[in-house]
Amino acid sequence: MKKFYVELKKVVDDSYYIEIGHKLIDTLIRDIKNGLVPSAKRYAIITDSNVKGLYADDVLARLNDAGLKADLFVFPAGEKSKTREIKAKIEDEMLSLGYRRDCCIIAVGGGVVTDLAGFIAGTFGRGVPFINYATTLLSAADASVGGKTAVDTPLATNLIGLFNQPERIYIDIDAWKTLPKREISSGLAETIKHAILADNEFFCYLEKNIEKVFDCNTEVCEHIAEKNCEIKYQVVMKDERETGLREILNLGHTVGRAIETVSDYRLLHGEAVAIGLVAEVKLAKFLGLASDDDESRVVSLLERAELPITIPNYIDRDKLVKKLYTDKKVRDGKLRFVIQDGIGKITEFSDGNFAKEIAEEDIAKIIYSM
Repeated sequence: MKKFYVELKKVVDDSYYIEIGHKLIDTLIRDIKNGLVPSAKRYAIITDSNVKGLYADDVLARLNDAGLKADLFVFPAGEKSKTREIKAKIEDEMLSLGYRRDCCIIAVGGGVVTDLAGFIAGTFGRGVPFINYATTLLSAADASVGGKTAVDTPLATNLIGLFNQPERIYIDIDAWKTLPKREISSGLAETIKHAILADNEFFCYLEKNIEKVFDCNTEVCEHIAEKNCEIKYQVVMKDERETGLREILNLGHTVGRAIETVSDYRLLHGEAVAIGLVAEVKLAKFLGLASDDDESRVVSLLERAELPITIPNYIDRDKLVKKLYTDKKVRDGKLRFVIQDGIGKITEFSDGNFAKEIAEEDIAKIIYSM
């Protein structure tokens, strides 16, 4: 019998730039023409039905006008479209049009678009480059940055996916002006989360300026876009694959993701996360890691962001508690939670361990009280 050792040690550079600005389609087209993705001969623009007429049609026209080959692939807007079935449908459409490994995917839209398109890019032809053009506050704060891509299943959200970093991210703040107020609020939930977990000074800034975001105040929106990226990339740089530290970005998500699924997506992602943040600060207070004042400030800021702070009556609490066990942080059948330490810091329970096992009855008490 013979044994062969296949040595495949690699050093991979997944670095990329994040461009934050206004009306960035010109910048996107210029960068592509200047060789942003030199291997690409065709461009697959993936978007949803809401963003198609607002931005994606323009990106398509501008690429074609520049002499670049591009096609548009559109799916129905909403979290319910972030599925394996929609992924396969888009892949089949790309294949039927002759797309192969010499293409680049451009995701134009919010978090559902960037999650789905990034996952497609990671598997199509065993991997093709992709670019994110983020058009929502939520995607700017969370989904388009960090390389997590996934689809949802009937059991839970984001359980099927991979880490896949883009070639570049464009955050077009002018696009926020086209968003319904509810979508602005949804994005603010992830912004508030970042402040709670990493930056007390940023939390204070939000307390002073939160209402200005709804008016799309240029200075405030630019600042929160920059702070969101700064906080998130500082974590991702240290733990790209979520082996420890990156779990802190799941603050509020153990309960939030469960609520999102149990609500059958009647709640937007940020709305569900907001409720999860309230549950988490109550848990932190129960553990002696947050004060009454901390809880009051978190709840007050979420309310001012016009986000829900209680669990809707239509959600079955028993079902919600059981759904917590689908969270990706669960280990050996035990619930684990990221816990804040006051405001602006996350508790590190041991060296490199930022999640704590919590008994079901303890979190259930909090859920039934909300």
